[in-house]
Amino acid sequence: MRPIVAVVGPTGSGKSALAIKLAQHLGGEVINADSMQFYRGMDIGTAKVTAAEMEGVPHHLLDILNVTEDATVADFQTRARATISEIQSRGNVPILVGGSGLYVRAALDVLEFPGTDAALRERLEQELASQGMESLHARLKLVDPASAARISDGKRVVRALEVFELTGRTFTSFMPEREFLQPTVQLGLNGPREALHERLALRVHSMVERGLLAEVAALDQQGLRTGRTASRALGYSQFLRVLEGEASVAQAAEETIVATRQFARRQLTWFRADPRVHWLSWEDPQLLSSALAEVGG
Repeated sequence: MRPIVAVVGPTGSGKSALAIKLAQHLGGEVINADSMQFYRGMDIGTAKVTAAEMEGVPHHLLDILNVTEDATVADFQTRARATISEIQSRGNVPILVGGSGLYVRAALDVLEFPGTDAALRERLEQELASQGMESLHARLKLVDPASAARISDGKRVVRALEVFELTGRTFTSFMPEREFLQPTVQLGLNGPREALHERLALRVHSMVERGLLAEVAALDQQGLRTGRTASRALGYSQFLRVLEGEASVAQAAEETIVATRQFARRQLTWFRADPRVHWLSWEDPQLLSSALAEVGG
């Protein structure tokens, strides 16, 4: 049986296109691991592949949530592993693609996720609202300094504190050494930083031209603002400000470009820390051949 293939790297590096070409050559099916592409209707702003771009290759775990629902890594792990098994049962190759690092690890690695407690989560969220991020972050630093050093947003601080109160263990203790659950080849796409920055700017401007503001407005009617995960997606949070009259389209586009570049840098930091990633350049004229050579196809 062929190994699982994962195509990872920063946003805008061409991961989806390479995954589709690999699927065509290997007899594969694509599994989405971009947490924002789980959401129905979030198409333009997430650069979700269209039916035409799929070129007949089956795609899984796209459009599985409403914008009001919360995406969780634990739920994705269950769905992704079931999908991997189904694809393999058909004799096909699972090809995971996405830049959400923890979601990729959840699907591929020996990784355990602690449970949740709705009442405890609600209490911590209320404390976050009343006491502020700084207070909860200071509390986390006392019980889990390693997580506190890496976490800078309220949602993740709440989750780390919830895990500690539930289990008595630090959140970092649930992140063991990197070990694949099954034989896997990870391909990382990257290129010159200046070229990536230019790509990302062009992509955001293209999204605006294709109707990103109208997409955000339609999703706003479906409850986008109330979705804890979806409302913070790149582009969507910025263009909600346009609807509120707090920013112009040009300002929102520029803010989205800056935020997307920062996100791409964080993605690269995450994936470069994994020595199992085989890095390829999107500028390689023989990119597909190079990727197939790494996979053994």
